[in-house]
Amino acid sequence: MSLNDRKIQILQAIINDYIETAEPVGSRTIAKKYNLGISSATIRNEMSDLEEMGFIMQPHASSGRIPSDLGYRLYVDHLMKKRELNLEEQRYLQSLISRDINQIDYLMEETAKAISALTNYTTFISEPVGQRARIKQIRLLPLDTASVLLVIVTEDNFMKNHVIKLSSVPDEDKIFEISMYLNQAFQGCALLQIDQTVISRVQHELGEYKGLLVPILKALQATMEAAERVQVHMSGAKNILAFPEFSDISRAKSLFQTLEEKDVLVTLLEECKSNDLHVLIGSENTMQSMKDCSVITATYKLSDDTRGTIGIVGPTRMDYSQVISVLNGMVHNIEKVLRSLSDNHKDG
Repeated sequence: MSLNDRKIQILQAIINDYIETAEPVGSRTIAKKYNLGISSATIRNEMSDLEEMGFIMQPHASSGRIPSDLGYRLYVDHLMKKRELNLEEQRYLQSLISRDINQIDYLMEETAKAISALTNYTTFISEPVGQRARIKQIRLLPLDTASVLLVIVTEDNFMKNHVIKLSSVPDEDKIFEISMYLNQAFQGCALLQIDQTVISRVQHELGEYKGLLVPILKALQATMEAAERVQVHMSGAKNILAFPEFSDISRAKSLFQTLEEKDVLVTLLEECKSNDLHVLIGSENTMQSMKDCSVITATYKLSDDTRGTIGIVGPTRMDYSQVISVLNGMVHNIEKVLRSLSDNHKDG
């Protein structure tokens, strides 16, 4: 049995209608709405063939048809029309760039919120992670009479700020001098290379300011470990409740529990990170609680070795075309923001 043009048109009509309405689609609906130039009886025959081929299914004996996971897979891989972001979506994503964002974790939170608001699905995003974190730059900046700001940047442009409290803050010239020395001592080092010999030498050079070294080393350890650990931000978990597929409380609860397990999300993101764009549909998910969901992920890159992943979770009848266009647009924008953060820091 061949999948001819007419069957493809009918399958597309069923998928488009079901994505929009969440109601099983009958032959009369297709005949009225899609102007295919064939009778309801012919449509019914073609639908029977599509069901036999596994692309659609009939949830109830008296109902119309809905797409199967196989039908969605064919649609995503071969039939779906690529769509561009509309003007409102472009402006929304562009607004993220125009904000004064100087922290990666805040950028991730805002990105997750923006995508969730645009798509009405659940969004999760991992911060960029490098494979072997090494120190690129250390800067000390005076904040007030009792604290300084320590800025640590890795070679993969992962950046963290730390506020260090002091009984008295050195003057600006001395702080600049200390920054220069810390850069000389630690630049290019991985965490394991900062041994007692290095620490003793730095303590000696800092002299009366050697008390700074303890909080600086703690900040370095926290930053380097964070640079190698996947941090996940999520937004819009409750959006799932808006879809009739999850009106069953037990199904919704099971999915919520899965989404709340950060280790599960990290594993999911890590599995998809090698691909620029990855679509898991329904039964393709390994977790039972996500068998009624589709997960679409896209990878953004800060460098060849440093990347993160954005993921969107929704029902299998999600608007794949819209989600993919939003993800592609957000990857472009987030990479632009990260490059800007890196460039601003170099200039500073």
